[in-house]
Amino acid sequence: MLVWHIITCMSSSAPSSDDDVFDEFLSDRGHETEIVGWERSYNKLQCPECGALHEEGTARCSVCDWRPN
Repeated sequence: MLVWHIITCMSSSAPSSDDDVFDEFLSDRGHETEIVGWERSYNKLQCPECGALHEEGTARCSVCDWRPN
């Protein structure tokens, strides 16, 4: 009975795919696992890496070369 309870608890908390396992591995070590995009600062786009401001429609940061996913 105890073994069944442990297996049930483990299976309900286990990641559901290989991507989930990899994301959990990275997030446990302090890495971002969510899709990161431009931040907004008033009417400008702000780079999440270096904080540089850019015009709408910018495809990459001209300061650090960051690109959204």
